[in-house]
Amino acid sequence: MQNQSFVTEFILLGLSQNPNVQKKVFVIFLFSYMATLGGNLLIVVTISSSPALLGSPMYFFLAFLSFLDACFSTVNIPKMIVDSLYEKKTISFEGCMTQLFAGHFFAGAEVIVLTVMAYDRYVAICKPLHYSSIMNWRLCGILMGVAWTGGFLHSTIQIIFVLQLPFCGPNVIDHFLCDLYPLLELACTDTYVFGLFVVANSGFICILIFSILLVSYGIILCSLRAHSTAGQRKALSTCGSHIAVVVLFFVPCIFTYVRPPSTFSFDKVVTIIYVILTPLLNPLIYTIRNKEVKNAMRNVWKRIMVVCNER
Repeated sequence: MQNQSFVTEFILLGLSQNPNVQKKVFVIFLFSYMATLGGNLLIVVTISSSPALLGSPMYFFLAFLSFLDACFSTVNIPKMIVDSLYEKKTISFEGCMTQLFAGHFFAGAEVIVLTVMAYDRYVAICKPLHYSSIMNWRLCGILMGVAWTGGFLHSTIQIIFVLQLPFCGPNVIDHFLCDLYPLLELACTDTYVFGLFVVANSGFICILIFSILLVSYGIILCSLRAHSTAGQRKALSTCGSHIAVVVLFFVPCIFTYVRPPSTFSFDKVVTIIYVILTPLLNPLIYTIRNKEVKNAMRNVWKRIMVVCNER
C-alpha cells in the first residue's frame, strides 16, 4: 500500500500572496479561531457542569457537536494562521495526509451527529410519550460510537485511496489547506475514476443525508399543528437552530464535492464557510435563543466569580 511519491512536501499558495492581505488574514483567522474555540468549549463546559442539561440527550449531543467543531477547527485554522506570517507556505507530505485524514474524520462524525440530533428532535416532538424510553442512555452511547466509527471509516477510505496516487511533481497546491480535489490535480496519473469515487463517498452521501434531514424536519414542522402555541414556539426555536446549522454545514460541502474533479477560484471562499464560519457561528445559533443554555452559562460564570473572589 506504499505510494510511488517523490514529493516530500507541498507548497500552499494560501488566500493571497500580498503581504498586506496576509496581515489582515492573520488577524481575522486568529480572532476567529479564538472565538470558535472559546465558544464551542464554553458550551461543552456549560453542559458538562449542569446536571439538568447533561441529563438531556439533546444537550448531550449538542456538547458532542461543539467538541467536534472545536477539533475540526484545530485541524485546519492554526496552520492557516501560522502560514499567513510567512511568504512561503509549506506542508510535509505526512502533514498533508494527516490534515486530510483528521479533517474528514471530524467532518464525517459531525454529519452523523447532526443526523442523530434530527432524530432526537423527531422523537421528542412526534413521540413525546415514548421519548425517555427510546432515547435512553444506552442508545445515546451507541449513536456516539456510530459517529466516531463512521467518521473513522469515511476518512480511512479516503486516505487509503489518496496514498495509492503517485505524486512526482509539481507540488504547488492553489489552496490554504490539503483537500482532495487540489491533490488530485497534482497526481502523476489519470484520476478520473478516483474523482468519481470522491463524488460518491463525499458528495452523494452529503446530498443523501441533507435530503433526509430536510424531510425529517419537514415532518417535524408539520406535526407541530397538534401542539399548543407555547409548544410550537419552543419546537420552532429548537428546530430552527438545527436547520440553520445543517444548511451552513451541508450546502458548502455539497458544492465542493458534488461536481467533476476540478478546482475553481471561489473554492477557497466556500472552504472558509465550512472550515471557519460554520464552527464559529454554531455556538451563537444554538445559544442566542436558548434560555436553558444561557441560564447555565450564567451559573458557570457565577461559580467562576465566586472561586476568583475566594482567592
